[in-house]
Amino acid sequence: MGSALETLCGQAYGAKQYRMLGIYTQRGMIVLLVLSIFLALIWFYTDHILIVLGQDQEISIEAGKFNRSMIPGLFAYALLQCINRFLQTQNIVFPMMMSSGITALFHVLLCWFLVFKTGFGNRGAALANGISYWVNVFLLTVYIKFSPACSSTWTGFSQEALLGIVSFIKLAIPSAIMICLEYWSFEMVVLLSGLLPNPKLETSVLSISLNTCWMVYMISVGLGAAISTRVSNELGAGNPQGARLALGVVVIVALTEGAIVGTTTILVRHIWGKLYSNEEEVVRYVAKMLPLLALSDFFDGFQCVLSGAARGCGWQNLCAFINLGAYYIVGIPSAVLLAFFFHIGGMGLWMGIICGLSVQVVALVTVNLCTDWDNEARMAVNRIQSCSIPEE
Repeated sequence: MGSALETLCGQAYGAKQYRMLGIYTQRGMIVLLVLSIFLALIWFYTDHILIVLGQDQEISIEAGKFNRSMIPGLFAYALLQCINRFLQTQNIVFPMMMSSGITALFHVLLCWFLVFKTGFGNRGAALANGISYWVNVFLLTVYIKFSPACSSTWTGFSQEALLGIVSFIKLAIPSAIMICLEYWSFEMVVLLSGLLPNPKLETSVLSISLNTCWMVYMISVGLGAAISTRVSNELGAGNPQGARLALGVVVIVALTEGAIVGTTTILVRHIWGKLYSNEEEVVRYVAKMLPLLALSDFFDGFQCVLSGAARGCGWQNLCAFINLGAYYIVGIPSAVLLAFFFHIGGMGLWMGIICGLSVQVVALVTVNLCTDWDNEARMAVNRIQSCSIPEE
């Protein structure tokens, strides 16, 4: 839901309505913190939910313990998403990079201590995640409080943030649906792997594949965030040509990055699994999966950039329907068909995801090619003017 701020804050910054960035961010914080309470309840009962869904009892219990230990970090993550969007849409990137770097170094030491020295095991890793999120929030909050760069965009907490919560939610819900439909489809693949023969092997390999996919995906997330910021800023400033040019440049970068990462993934396929497991069976299975991951990462990087442009334009409603069709009408049914009816197993599940990604990319390319950028700029300016609060 925090991705709604990419549209609102980005276009407000482009339109020079600087005070609105702080107001929008506060609205986002309120909504996401309330939402986190409900998510915490779901996480608390994760083990029961997984068992009801037919997952292995031992795995479900361990997953439940891990998720319960993650709950304290959930609220920090909600705040962090809002703070990151607040800074990102102002093109303030270096402080976020420094804060993330410091937090990452701290996290490595903390995770080692909690996992190996306290006997917490997997729970220690979850607790380390939560503590690290709070450290990151603290560092960025200090920067916003004392940095001159944020003096005009963050003027302190205001009751005005409460006035537009409904309008924020109207954009935030499609934003959440747009992203969750995609993310959940990947998670669903791991859940489905637990229903295959030899579920421990399948789940282990699919979990490694998903972890690898998310690691590579972070590169694409950065590109998607960059184009979201540029497009929203340019449209808010009434400059449609700038938005179109920025999208073209980032698409080329994304395609190049996808080709390089995909080639690298294929080259290291025989050794990658050894980073996760000493079991030869797992290592061989991972080696067979990685060419599929290379293809999915290529499509995923492309769609991530196009989705970033969509968030910059405020197309969350449209993209939610695209993702629904791509992943749940094409992707997941294809995965089930390939895995369970054609008996391709975990590789079939991932092939289904690739089918969904392909449909998503084709749809997003079509939408972007048919876009009237002049009209998008007018709509962005009108959106900001209708929501703006007079400067004091």
